[in-house]
Amino acid sequence: MNSAEFGKMLEEGRMAERFTQLYGGAEAVPDQTARYLKLLKRFEEKFGAGELKIYSAPGRSEIAGNHTDHQHGEVLAASIDLDAVGFVRPLQEDTVTVISGDYPPVRINIKELEQKKEEEGTTAGLIRGVLAGFVKHGYRIGAFQTCIDSRVLIGAGLSSSAAFETLLGSILSGLYNEGKVSSTEIAIIGQYAENVYFGKPCGLLDQMACSTGGMIYIDFEKPSQPLVKKIDFDFSAAGYLLCITDTKGSHADLTDDYAAVPAEMKSVAAYFGKEVLREVPEEDVIKKIPELRKACGDRAVLRALHFYCENARVRSDFEALEQKNMETFLKGVQESGDSSFKYLQNVYTNKDVQSQNVSLALCLAERVLKGRGACRVHGGGFAGTTQAWVPKDLVPEYKSTLDAVFGEGACAVLCIRSCGGTELI
Repeated sequence: MNSAEFGKMLEEGRMAERFTQLYGGAEAVPDQTARYLKLLKRFEEKFGAGELKIYSAPGRSEIAGNHTDHQHGEVLAASIDLDAVGFVRPLQEDTVTVISGDYPPVRINIKELEQKKEEEGTTAGLIRGVLAGFVKHGYRIGAFQTCIDSRVLIGAGLSSSAAFETLLGSILSGLYNEGKVSSTEIAIIGQYAENVYFGKPCGLLDQMACSTGGMIYIDFEKPSQPLVKKIDFDFSAAGYLLCITDTKGSHADLTDDYAAVPAEMKSVAAYFGKEVLREVPEEDVIKKIPELRKACGDRAVLRALHFYCENARVRSDFEALEQKNMETFLKGVQESGDSSFKYLQNVYTNKDVQSQNVSLALCLAERVLKGRGACRVHGGGFAGTTQAWVPKDLVPEYKSTLDAVFGEGACAVLCIRSCGGTELI
């Protein structure tokens, strides 16, 4: 489509139905129309008017299964209405150019795909990693230029990097592979880019949720072939809304905290000669706790026990949602949060016990909820976000209470998006 034609579509309201589907209702249409017009103007300023395609990839919310995916566990997750949007034009040359927000352009030569140590932790590393991952999996790549606007908050536990990887994967699938790269393959390639090129030892949960879309159950027993089941459940109709609060804690110097979680779980597995906890029966761990305390330490044992209990909770929550049993689901969410706080211990860092943003947010949430709904630490934890399922009548009080402490807009009321990475135009 020509950029001028798309601008006319926006101005005439012809994207309203699509925006309603993607962004949670008709009330989102004016804001998204203005957002897309602004991005269109930036794209034309940077790359000129002419042909373009448009892709979108959502952020994600982890529903259950806190820190289980890297042990080949089970999770519930959902894509959300905060997304990354890319206006894209394919090129007959060797350079991918990415302009994201107000950051300087990042340019990657598609013929130079070897991993570069100096690009770890950078956007360039993710782009090069996704390109390399496509080649590694036998798919075609090519050059393109894109302007991206992302509303997936960085460092807020909503998977901004996975949304970015999914967006790039969707672009490459659409432009050069006839849209035939599956959502699972796009997720696996995104994880490869993040593990190898970005240098972050993440599991596959984030990428799968962003790429697949909707609310899903995932079993990672076979990570190269995860079992995925879609869940059809309308939380709004059940009387609850999803509230995510960014507690604005600093993620600086937390890499060791995040890395220690899978490392300690794997140390317990290694005691039994296995790579991950999914390969070790829970009863074997229980029998060997005295020896494991000496070999791995108490925290490693607690984190291993969290894994087994959390896996069982995921299955219970999945069944509850399939049976439309909100009460059992909420009980599981709250138990997951309690286990994460007490046994997984990812609510604050021991490096700075005076800074406990997430702990404070959970305390305030429980004061508002008074036993209704549920709340828990969200995602990786330590300094990020909290998740709450809030009864509709309590949402105004909940949001104002959390915003008053963590800043206006800290608490976002989100919708579950039905699709993952997708081509809009």
